[in-house]
Formats: sequence, structure tokens, C-alpha cells
Amino acid sequence: MPRAIRGVLIECDPAVKSIIVNIDSENHDYIIEDLDEQRCVVKETMVAQLKQKLDEKLRHTQDQQDGSGSD
Repeated sequence: MPRAIRGVLIECDPAVKSIIVNIDSENHDYIIEDLDEQRCVVKETMVAQLKQKLDEKLRHTQDQQDGSGSD
């Protein structure tokens, strides 16, 4: 018997999508279906956690850019 998993469609630019795919590649806990370069379906129960990890990655990337550009 097939089982259904509730998901949320995420639409973003390709750069953010690649970060989401990278986060998911660690444990495959988030993405249900990778649709194209701008869209994927994520487990509904994992959206808040994914947002938190994405914010951390983006903040870390921003900190690195700010530090290297001030020479």
C-alpha cells in the first residue's frame, strides 16, 4: 500500500536551491522531490528546520563575503 507524505512546494532562485540541495545531501531528510532548478517539494514537517539551516548558511556566507571584501 503506498504511503503519502505531505509536502510544501519551495520556489527560489537557483543559487538558494543549490544550498537547499546541499543541506539535504547530508541526510536526505528534507527534499521529497527535486522538480527543476528553481522548485522542489520539501517535507511539511521539516520546513521550519530547513529555514533555520538555510538562514545559518546564508548568514555564514554573508559573513565571509563581508570579511573578504574589506581589504
